[in-house]
Amino acid sequence: MAFPINLIITLLFSSLFQISFAAFTPTDNYLLNCGANTNASFFSTRSFLGDSSRQGSAFLSTDRSISLSDPNPPPDSPALYHTARIFPGGSSPPPAYKFTVTSNGTHFIRLHFAPFKAPGFDLTSAKFRVLLNGFSVMNCLATINSVVVKEFLLKIDVPLLEISISPSKPSGFAFVSAIEVFSAPNDYIIDKGTKLVTPNSAQIFSNLSSQILETVHRINVGGLKLTPFNDTLWRTWLVDDNYLLLKAAAKRAWTTNPPNYQTGGATREIAPDNVYMTAQEMDRDDQELQARFNISWGFPVGSRRVLHLVRLHFCDIVSSSLNQLYFNVFINDYLAARDVDLSTLNFHVLASPLYIDFVAESDHDGMLRVSVGPSDLSNPARANALLNGVEIMRVLNPVRSKVGSGKKSFLWIILGSVLGSLALLVLCGLCFCRRKSKKTKRSESIGWTPLRRFRGSSNSRTTEGTVSSSGYQTLRISFAEIQSGTNNFDRSLVIGVGGFGMVFKGSLKDNTKVAVKRGMPGSRQGLPEFLSEITILSKIRHRHLVSLVGYCEEQSEMILVYEYMDKGPLKSHLYGSTTNAPLSWKQRLEVCIGAARGLHYLHTGSSQGIIHRDIKSTNILLDDNYVAKVADFGLSRSGPCLDETHVSTGVKGSFGYLDPEYFRRQQLTDKSDVYSFGVVLFEVLCARPAVDPLLVREQVNLAEWAIEWQRKGMLDQIVDPNIADQIKPCSLKKFAETAEKCCADYGVDRPTIGDVLWNLEHVLQLQVSGPLDKPEEVSGDLTGSGTARSGSNTVRDNGDGTSGIISSTQVFSQLMTNNGR
Repeated sequence: MAFPINLIITLLFSSLFQISFAAFTPTDNYLLNCGANTNASFFSTRSFLGDSSRQGSAFLSTDRSISLSDPNPPPDSPALYHTARIFPGGSSPPPAYKFTVTSNGTHFIRLHFAPFKAPGFDLTSAKFRVLLNGFSVMNCLATINSVVVKEFLLKIDVPLLEISISPSKPSGFAFVSAIEVFSAPNDYIIDKGTKLVTPNSAQIFSNLSSQILETVHRINVGGLKLTPFNDTLWRTWLVDDNYLLLKAAAKRAWTTNPPNYQTGGATREIAPDNVYMTAQEMDRDDQELQARFNISWGFPVGSRRVLHLVRLHFCDIVSSSLNQLYFNVFINDYLAARDVDLSTLNFHVLASPLYIDFVAESDHDGMLRVSVGPSDLSNPARANALLNGVEIMRVLNPVRSKVGSGKKSFLWIILGSVLGSLALLVLCGLCFCRRKSKKTKRSESIGWTPLRRFRGSSNSRTTEGTVSSSGYQTLRISFAEIQSGTNNFDRSLVIGVGGFGMVFKGSLKDNTKVAVKRGMPGSRQGLPEFLSEITILSKIRHRHLVSLVGYCEEQSEMILVYEYMDKGPLKSHLYGSTTNAPLSWKQRLEVCIGAARGLHYLHTGSSQGIIHRDIKSTNILLDDNYVAKVADFGLSRSGPCLDETHVSTGVKGSFGYLDPEYFRRQQLTDKSDVYSFGVVLFEVLCARPAVDPLLVREQVNLAEWAIEWQRKGMLDQIVDPNIADQIKPCSLKKFAETAEKCCADYGVDRPTIGDVLWNLEHVLQLQVSGPLDKPEEVSGDLTGSGTARSGSNTVRDNGDGTSGIISSTQVFSQLMTNNGR
């Protein structure tokens, strides 16, 4: 697989541009040329201080060492490798290099060993050990005949780093040729979202940044070898040819355009441009391969049954448009990530780089295998998968990880995942007992790297029903302000807990009351949901959508700040609350109408529209005047393009509210939101949960149970007793018909949310002015064409808490306006 000459030229120019464009400047930066009294340059980019010089000798703790020079240095070898510092045995205490640490956090430590033969010393036979601040990271290094560079990442929270290099035996000696110690970029190793891949499931691996990591492999997949000259962190990236298990399965892909870092989850410090500009993709042109296959790499790591950090780099340089590429990731043949959709995770921008971290155990042969292949969501005609880069780092001394160590902890992890899976299966069976369900596709639930793209510091507020031109760039709020406004996240201010984390009541500097949603490590929802909320809510404003006031992503935090909704979720005003009186039937109708307006704006306010994907009573919030607003856009995504009927994506949502057609086919449309909203309508009417596993089988699922009573003509028998005597029969009849149509098994049989909104307005009109004792006789279907609407009136929300009667033609003029309502 030869490299095209135009690719080589492009990448060479890219390398020159990259180094001149964005050089990384570490806070701590120590470079030592060991055994020398002069400085030496390395790859013409950095100067290493001779440790025998007056300035360099200050780093040595002892004078019981020897400076050694190579009497016959190879003419093409760097000057850095022409000398070495020798540490004879018998020294007590053992000799060490000591470096002052001015900035706590993760540091790179690279030790260079370049063996040569000199009088009295044959460096190829040296055996020794290395300790970093007392932690053993190397022991009895085997015979080396060529240059070896050992790289470690260590979190340092003390003011001193001590590197001890001593011989394994008193009669032996140790040596080192060069040392690098420098600060890593902030959040280079993060603790949130890293998954421990086990035989049965993926668990969260905590405290990753507290581990000592040793780099084993750093691979530029599909690209050229990159030297420290090509990398802002002075790393070396090797080609992947020797690690491909079936070369016929892969073909190189490349682009001449630099990556789009402005909207990506990676920076040039995570990996250089050249890594994200090349990749291996599936070779679909090879006729000998089956229609579906994986690309696999095998990486020898030397140690058996040892944990490793596996960092995979992705950048979609092969797709011609969004939402074309869906693929799965496997590590040692275990599913690590399903239905990865790079365009969704990167704000729907192609060629935007990101990476994902896993922790996995090497197999009994001391190997780690990485595979990528098409997912079940892929279009068979263009199924594909790609990978741009791989880094593998051995986890040394994993004593501080919350996942524990040893066989007992591993067994507990497996047991916990099995029990959790069984519980989930039981709940699925209860919710969809009448339907045969496929295995759900868990897409996008991957822990990704923190935001690196947002800028700005002020709050943004725009008018109702418009798209914000400033977007998310003016929404950043400092962590200090949020911490102060929540009294350091005082637990007494907690007003809710969800999958993302806790929600606190707080206030900003200008005394604006806000709700602060703080992400938690190990939460079910992570960075993709965090990014989705910011992306959507920074662009839209509507009276019936909860407004995003700002966000914070400092110190590895994921915090979202919303307008404060005094009355809380709709659910707490229906049942399950001892502090809130049940809403009246008229109030409930007004709440449903408000939520429908917000949802209608989502569906129609842009060319593609936005599908919420998690409509439920806890995601409809009420302000001080009981105005309803739709909230929680973490699972939302763009709707289908004009020439498409649906969006293929993994199933997301909440049990009981989930569209059964979406669940079966993994095909998402705006009618999926309509189904969920129909369940909410029944919940409003009956005041009981969407799913209650404690009830008898036929009552577990609210929608199914209510529709059964509706078809018997006896729905009034299960209406909430608190409102049963308030509802006019004509109002109940039309409301029930609307809810039933929303919950049709197939999306084509459901009304649009615009039709639902019109019907609910009509239901309110019937409640206000309809007959007292009998259902209204209606000629025509109010959820069908507009013919039955032409002579009707409905109720308008004037936006100030008042209402008035308007004609249906006025309703439609408002529903279809480009500005929305």
